[in-house]
Amino acid sequence: MPDIVFFNGSYLDRDQVRISPDDRGFLFADGIYEVVRFYGGRPFELQAHLARMVDGLRSLRIDGVEASTVETVVGELMDRNGLSGSDALLYLQITRGAAPRVHHFPDGETEPTVFASVRAFSSSVDPTVGAAVITAPDHRWTRCDIKTIALLPNCMAAQEAHERGALEAVLVRDGVALEGTRSSFFGVIDGEVRTAPRSNYILPSITRAVTLELCRENGIPCDERPILLEELDGADELFLSGTTTEILPIIQIDGRKVQDGLPGPVALRLAELFRARTESGTS
Repeated sequence: MPDIVFFNGSYLDRDQVRISPDDRGFLFADGIYEVVRFYGGRPFELQAHLARMVDGLRSLRIDGVEASTVETVVGELMDRNGLSGSDALLYLQITRGAAPRVHHFPDGETEPTVFASVRAFSSSVDPTVGAAVITAPDHRWTRCDIKTIALLPNCMAAQEAHERGALEAVLVRDGVALEGTRSSFFGVIDGEVRTAPRSNYILPSITRAVTLELCRENGIPCDERPILLEELDGADELFLSGTTTEILPIIQIDGRKVQDGLPGPVALRLAELFRARTESGTS
């Protein structure tokens, strides 16, 4: 399979890419990223991802990248890598660019660094099996609503989960279970699907939004309301949602079973509804 990537206006073999040591993404994690899933060659919720990209760039005051340009690049990458009609994953990263190392933004114009790649992808998680998670303190900064490349706290919590034989770590701040290191977090409590409300403490996840939409379309009670750490043991169900996990029931948290330790009916139904949405070609 070819491995053609997009880098600063050109399509190159991956091993031809050269990033400056003065790039602010390398020096300061000064940039944003997006991950988009393709089903049968169709991007899922691409416009929502591009809208979030634009919001993130605006928040960081990075100029010079248009959503329409990225959309063109996405299609071209799929073609050049022989993935048209395939399940795939797009990674997009945009940094402020290369400039002398100072903490404030560079004076004058700096061309942003734009990198994108695609690869064949099919999820290895199975909603009928479910997953184990742990809880971990949320040590991230307070602008988690921006999808920045500054992910070290996420990586450290994810490593702890990995070492404990779990798929994901659910991050807890001030007694509230907010989200995973790379996924959104939901609970079914007293028959109602709940997830933390949008704020600067969570990412406005695209899959999270689709999950809530599916609940509302199908008469499943739902609310954006904090899930307290003390509520987890008594929850009817717990589940994750995300680009790579889709909707995935949690069967164990911190070594304790969730109810009977089997995937719950609400999460399984939402997983089916989500899969149907991806297969319908509408997004």
